Amino acid sequence: MRIGLYPGTFDPVTLGHLDIIKRGAALVDRLVIGVAINRDKGPLFTLEERVEMIEAECASLSKETGTEIIAHPFENLLIHCAKDVGAQIIVRGLRAVTDFEYEYQMVGMNRAMDASIETVFLMADLNHQAIASKLVKEIARLDGDVTRFVTPLVKARLLERLGKS
Repeated sequence: MRIGLYPGTFDPVTLGHLDIIKRGAALVDRLVIGVAINRDKGPLFTLEERVEMIEAECASLSKETGTEIIAHPFENLLIHCAKDVGAQIIVRGLRAVTDFEYEYQMVGMNRAMDASIETVFLMADLNHQAIASKLVKEIARLDGDVTRFVTPLVKARLLERLGKS
């Protein structure tokens, strides 16, 4: 069984994330969405809320793709999380050249720790290249419309959290 790991903070999960999840699911039999517990980023949503949103959004994707998609919280090194879930592949989404520079360094470090785990990069769809969770939160906070960037469920949760609903 081919197992992939797509890690991120997903605060909140965006249409860009869901595009990478759908396309990544085509490459593996099981796709684990690694929801990072990153205290340094100060997430807007709790870990439980982020996992819940991913599970809700990925249920239909799992049926559509025929791939098991599960959410898995983690706080350890990415390479250790990959080993914990039995992943042979780490899936990463790229939006721009700046993403590549960071990801290139990460791949080198991860391969030094375990060369048996490959990293696969998927370019963001043109319609989603500009989407970043940080910007989505800022747009929502400043009363902008985030409809083009997140699903209706995530939009509602985001507006509720910001006291805008």
